[in-house]
Amino acid sequence: MTKTVAIFGALDTKGQDFAFLKSEIEKRGCNTVVMDTGVLGSPFFSPDVSHEEVAAAGGAALADLIRRNDRGEAMAIMARGAAVIARQLYDERKIDGIISMGGGGGTAIGTSAMRTLPAGFPKLMVSTVSSGDTSPYVDTSDITMMPSIVDVAGVNRISRMIYSNAAGAICGMVSGDVTAGEDKPLIAASMFGNTTRAVNQAKDLLEAAGYEVLVFHATGTGGRIMESLIQDRLIAGVLDMTTTEWADELLGGVLSAGQTRLDAAAKTGTPQIVVPGCIDMCNFWAKDTLPEKYKSRILYEWNPNITLMRTTPEENAEMGKIFAQKLNAATGPIAVYIPLGGFSEIDLPDKPFYWPEANQAFIDTLKAHLRPDIPVIEIETDINDPAFSSVTAGALLELVKA
Repeated sequence: MTKTVAIFGALDTKGQDFAFLKSEIEKRGCNTVVMDTGVLGSPFFSPDVSHEEVAAAGGAALADLIRRNDRGEAMAIMARGAAVIARQLYDERKIDGIISMGGGGGTAIGTSAMRTLPAGFPKLMVSTVSSGDTSPYVDTSDITMMPSIVDVAGVNRISRMIYSNAAGAICGMVSGDVTAGEDKPLIAASMFGNTTRAVNQAKDLLEAAGYEVLVFHATGTGGRIMESLIQDRLIAGVLDMTTTEWADELLGGVLSAGQTRLDAAAKTGTPQIVVPGCIDMCNFWAKDTLPEKYKSRILYEWNPNITLMRTTPEENAEMGKIFAQKLNAATGPIAVYIPLGGFSEIDLPDKPFYWPEANQAFIDTLKAHLRPDIPVIEIETDINDPAFSSVTAGALLELVKA
């Protein structure tokens, strides 16, 4: 069966480039659906989806965008419209992959469309900004970023090779068969270096019980990806062993997952076990990057590039309130498990972050604000003790089977 690739781009300013890309993709045996995201000029060739249709899908008339001549507004409208149409094409099973090319603006529009599509769907962005910070463009998706080397500004001896390679890449992506595997119910688990032993031990137990465990590193991006998969109802249960991202959100650390962390399972009714793993720490880059107000705090250099800051009783109490607010919204089975012996690898009697009073502040405030029907189970071990992993994994299995 012939595969179809969606091509998104400005056919007024970049039309020659996209015409070449289209021909290279079709030369490799794939069909194409071309969307014009340009605004001001006429397209270099006739698209399958016009820029008028893209603007309308974004909530505006193209003529109004041209009249107002506001580039920022036009970019936002076309990005929104591209995202709407990309998702529509996907939902109608009319496309098997998506590709775009551009500079900063084209990349913003193209990746906006790509981010609406699920993990595993082929996405390729040929961009002038691929070698920089691509997090605003990629976010939590699996977009493949390919450096354009030269600007997307005409076909030349360099761009010809890049575009040909891009065509080959996207055609290969849509034509490849995913290796079949045994599809088991999915468990999502959050992990950090300081909870690695805990999660690995629990993972073994959950997999032995017939589940496939997806482990997400609690680096901000990991937490957001986990939340998105839960929101899409792809997850049967959540072992949220490492909720440290809330410490970063509260204190301005570098690994925040945003204020929606802990929302998805509550909203979808997904069974969840929640643990205050690593909320004893907030994450910063190298020590010399710490905000001045934190430089006198209890610090630990995890590696030359990562500095951990111990959270205080007051900060832990605030997180107790936040956790209670989030978990009180739960519509499905839920329980909180507290490792009284320590919230992380370095929160032990002989370790630098040992501060029982700070942990207790979280526990007391959580209990004071949590719904009475949500159980809080306190275990007399540290978080990485095999006994704690066994209890939490077993508890999740009971919730999932309920």
